[in-house]
Amino acid sequence: MGALVTLDLPDDSSVLGLPWIITFGPLGDEDEWEPVVCGPYERGHALALAEAVVADEELMAVVEPLLPAASVDAVRAEIANARRLATEETDEVEAADLYGDYTDVLAEQEPTEEERHARPLVVPSEAELRAGFNRIAEMLTGKETPRSSPAPLETPD
Repeated sequence: MGALVTLDLPDDSSVLGLPWIITFGPLGDEDEWEPVVCGPYERGHALALAEAVVADEELMAVVEPLLPAASVDAVRAEIANARRLATEETDEVEAADLYGDYTDVLAEQEPTEEERHARPLVVPSEAELRAGFNRIAEMLTGKETPRSSPAPLETPD
């Protein structure tokens, strides 16, 4: 079994509605090959696909949102924000007590009750994925139609 990594976002996050990609790569250092990037997908489809692939193979799957940037300035702003966040994180680590409280770290690693009892997501069919591609294209081009709302995620009964 592999590993799936994604953002833990609140239910009302605007990022949830963005297109998402999956980057598959080796789980350990013994494998050396170029990562494979797939997408864009709707978030639910990306999670279900990644979960299905890593369930059977020793792979790492990173599911993350695409940030459509429509200008050089928008890309530069995202890069500046990422650098700022990395600096803040480094400052927090350096400011931490050498024998600090690791309960936050441990709490992040432990699965929640909901995660322990979560059912695997149903892998979307090719038709469902293509419908998702169409919704993403409509969203990115600004041509929304009534059918462009994302399909609800299914879990097996």
